[in-house]
Amino acid sequence: MTWGTELWDQFENLDKHTQWGIDFLERYAKFVKERLEIEQTYAKQLRNLVKKYCPKRSKEEEPRFSSCLSFYSILNELNDYAGQREVVAEEMGHNVYGELMRYSQDLKSERKHHLQEGRKAQQYLDQCWKHMDNSKKKFERECKEAEKSQISYDRLDNDINATKSEVEKAKSQLYLRTHSADESKNEYAAQLQNFNGEQWKHFNVAIPQIFKNLQDMDERRTVKLGETYRSFADVERRVIPIISKCLEGMVTAAKAVDQRKDSAIVVESFKSGFEPPGDFPFEDYSQNLSRTGSDNTISTPKNEGGVKPDPKHSISKAAKNKLWLFGKKPKSPLAPSLEDFSHLPPEQRRKRLQARIDELSKELQKEVDQRDALNKMKDVYEKNPQMGDPQSLQPKISETMCNMEKLRSEIHKNESWLSEVEGKVSTRGDRRPSADVNHHASHGRESPDGSYTDDPSQEHRTPPHQPDPRQAHQPDEFDDEFDDDDPLPVLGHCKALYSFDGQNEGTLLMKEDEVLYIIEEDKGDGWTRARKQSGEEGYVPTSYVEIAMEKNSKGAVTYI
Repeated sequence: MTWGTELWDQFENLDKHTQWGIDFLERYAKFVKERLEIEQTYAKQLRNLVKKYCPKRSKEEEPRFSSCLSFYSILNELNDYAGQREVVAEEMGHNVYGELMRYSQDLKSERKHHLQEGRKAQQYLDQCWKHMDNSKKKFERECKEAEKSQISYDRLDNDINATKSEVEKAKSQLYLRTHSADESKNEYAAQLQNFNGEQWKHFNVAIPQIFKNLQDMDERRTVKLGETYRSFADVERRVIPIISKCLEGMVTAAKAVDQRKDSAIVVESFKSGFEPPGDFPFEDYSQNLSRTGSDNTISTPKNEGGVKPDPKHSISKAAKNKLWLFGKKPKSPLAPSLEDFSHLPPEQRRKRLQARIDELSKELQKEVDQRDALNKMKDVYEKNPQMGDPQSLQPKISETMCNMEKLRSEIHKNESWLSEVEGKVSTRGDRRPSADVNHHASHGRESPDGSYTDDPSQEHRTPPHQPDPRQAHQPDEFDDEFDDDDPLPVLGHCKALYSFDGQNEGTLLMKEDEVLYIIEEDKGDGWTRARKQSGEEGYVPTSYVEIAMEKNSKGAVTYI
């Protein structure tokens, strides 16, 4: 069925229908535009969400837990998913919305052209009809005038009183009117024939062709809508495989969560290397009280068989703070970080030192490579002077060698600290006998130049040779210090690595493996003031003992 034959008289309705078709196409294009704007907004919000929950981190803050790594993997997949939503919006804008708007403009131009042709054809037919109608009216007038002339002539011809001239005049007038009527008749017949021919052409040729063009245009519009519907779906279909991979990546990230691995990382991150505190010894303050000797008197049992109390416990109030594991942890953010990380627990200190050694080793390797490259360039310059001056590279080579020496010194220093930490951790972790303790202690206190050091700040001590007490304290000073009425508070405890005879005045006799309480730290002269279990006080060589100090009386123990 064609519009030209079936709808030959429906020009106005076809005009309205084709306009509705273009409006509908533009309405669908507007729908696509709003849809792609939703996709763009959705993708933007997803990217902002990913950016919000995946902030910039320093190298030290990089997550190590599998749950965190999986979460960041999911964020990366979600970011890729947002990218696919952007692809959907972009292709919808280009392949669907843009194409529809271009096609809509083409349809408007084509429809306007066809309707103009239809109106021109209608105007031409109307013009032909007007000419035919005018000739018809003229023929009608001429015929009426001819009839009047005929009646006038007949009346005068039958009138006996009429003169011959009047009859001739009426006859002549009749002839003229009759001739005019015949001409009008011929003109009307010609115009009628012309109009009928043009009308047949209009309704059988021109209008069917114009309506056929409008029909073809409307059918192409319908086909185009179907194609864009399919393109709309194909845009989504093309990104489904990539979106599926993103979702599979999320599932893979979820499967990568390992609770045991995360627990091990927690242990690795926070393990201090300290041993849990043991039982506190009984402190007998009634030894100086006089006894009545009554049978009902309750006395405190004394240590029998020379059993020593647990050397790990101090009788001072500061020692009670060691139990911060079950209370409030001491705050130490204000304490400055030391170069040797001695402010950290042994295990954490060892890890930080090892990380620094690895970093310095990488820097040293870079300097070595640079030195080798400079030496090779120097050799080339020496063999081919025209390429450059060999002496111009000497300052850079010297600078590189200086940097290498500095890095080697730093590595050696950190390795010494690491050796010290590993020796102490091994000693405390394995609970070795005194011979092993001496071995690890001496290993941990040997400085790079072979001298013995008790800690990183005390260098060039040479045990088992004891320092001369006269260099730090005169006998009068020892006597004055021990004459105090109030005993000094306990700062920590120490374990004798070697026996010391304590023959000099103010010194304290100690045996190997004997445990003493620290009441005064070494002031740089090589002597530490200690107190025995019995209350006797005196100075012992710092290099002869292994010390556990309570840092700032907060319960954070520092091993020296």
